[in-house]
Amino acid sequence: MKINNQIFFKTLSLTLLAMSIWSCDYQSEEEMIEPKYTFLIGAYTDDDKQGIGVLEFNPETGLLNANVIASEVINPSFVISNKAQSLVFAVEETSGESGGKVKVFDFDRDQLKLELKEEKPSFGDHPCYISLSPEENFLVVGNYSGGNFSAYQIENGNLTHVQTLQHEGQSINSARQEKAHVHSTVFHPNGNNLLVGDLGTDKIHLYDYNPGYAVPFQGASFPYIEVNAGAGPRHLVIHPNGKVVYLIHELSAEVGVYSFDEGKMSPIQAVSLTDREFIGDVGAAELRFSPDSKFLYASNRGDANEITAFEIDKEGKLEFVERTKSGGVMPRNFIITKDGKYLLVAHQESSDIVVFERNLKNGKLRLTDLKVTFNKPVYLFELE
Repeated sequence: MKINNQIFFKTLSLTLLAMSIWSCDYQSEEEMIEPKYTFLIGAYTDDDKQGIGVLEFNPETGLLNANVIASEVINPSFVISNKAQSLVFAVEETSGESGGKVKVFDFDRDQLKLELKEEKPSFGDHPCYISLSPEENFLVVGNYSGGNFSAYQIENGNLTHVQTLQHEGQSINSARQEKAHVHSTVFHPNGNNLLVGDLGTDKIHLYDYNPGYAVPFQGASFPYIEVNAGAGPRHLVIHPNGKVVYLIHELSAEVGVYSFDEGKMSPIQAVSLTDREFIGDVGAAELRFSPDSKFLYASNRGDANEITAFEIDKEGKLEFVERTKSGGVMPRNFIITKDGKYLLVAHQESSDIVVFERNLKNGKLRLTDLKVTFNKPVYLFELE
C-alpha cells in the first residue's frame, strides 16, 4: 500500500507539471514576451535599410530586441516624441545648402509604426539636438557644424520656421573650437529661458523665451556664462528645482556645476570623470539624472569607455560614487528607466546596447549579460 501511494503522488506530480507546461505553451507568444520598457533609438546610418529604431526590453523574460521602424532616414542621431506619443521628431544629421533636416512622423504607438508627415531644412549643417517647449508648440534644433539653432512653430504636427540664431566665436582648441558648435538646446523648468551649450565658444548661451512673440527667442540680459577655456560644453541638464545646471565638458572630461538664479549663472564646482592615473583620449558625452534626482550619471568615451555615478548633495554639489566600464566601445548615450531600476547604454563604435541593473539606494550599477546589436546607436528615448 505504501508503494502504491508513492506511485500515486508521483503520477499526480507529473500530471500537474505537464498541465503547467501545456498552459505556458498555450499562452500567446505576445503574452510571453510583452515588453516592459520601450525606447526609440537614434543612430548613424551606413545604408538605406537603417534608420530610426525601437528597443523593447523585459527584464523578467530576458527580452531585448532592437529593430528599425523607419528606414531611409539618414543619420537620425536625435529622436524624441511628444507627450501624447502621437508624433516623433528626428534630425537628419547631414549638411547641404540649407543645412541638415528635421523630420516629423505620425506615430502609431500600439503598432510601433512611423509614417513621415513632413520634413524641413534645419538651416545649419549637422543638426544634433532637438527639444520641445513646455507647451509643445515650439521645436528647437541645434546645428553643430552650423553653429546656430533654429526654432519652428508646431501646429497640428506641422512645422513653420520662425527663427535661426547664429553664434560667433572660438576657443583655444584649434581642432575642435575653430568656430561655434551648438551642441544642446534645453528649456529651463521656469518656462521662460532656453540654455544653449556651445562647444566651440566655451559658453552656455542664455535666451529669453516668449512664445507669444513673432520671434520667440531673444538674448537674455545675462547673455552667457563662459566655462573654462578648452572645456567644450556639450549636453546639459537642469535640476527640477531650477537652481542648478549640470554641464558635460566634452573635451576636458568633466562635469561642471553651475547655479541659476534669476537668469544669472555662476560656477560652483567642476569634477573629473577620470581618475588621476588615467592616460588616454577622452570624450565626455551624456548626463542623466536618476528619477528621484538624487544621483547624476555621466558617460565618457575615448579610451575610457566608462559611466560615472555621482550623488547630489543638498547644495547641488556632486560627490563621487563609482566609475564603471560601460560594457562596450564609445558610450555616446545612455538612459535610466523611469522607475530607476535599469540603465541602458548605447555604444556607437561597438554597435550595441547593454543593460545595467541599478541600485536605487546607493546608485551603483551592475552589468547584466543582456546585450543587443544595432548599427551605431547614439540616442535612446523612453516611451510610456
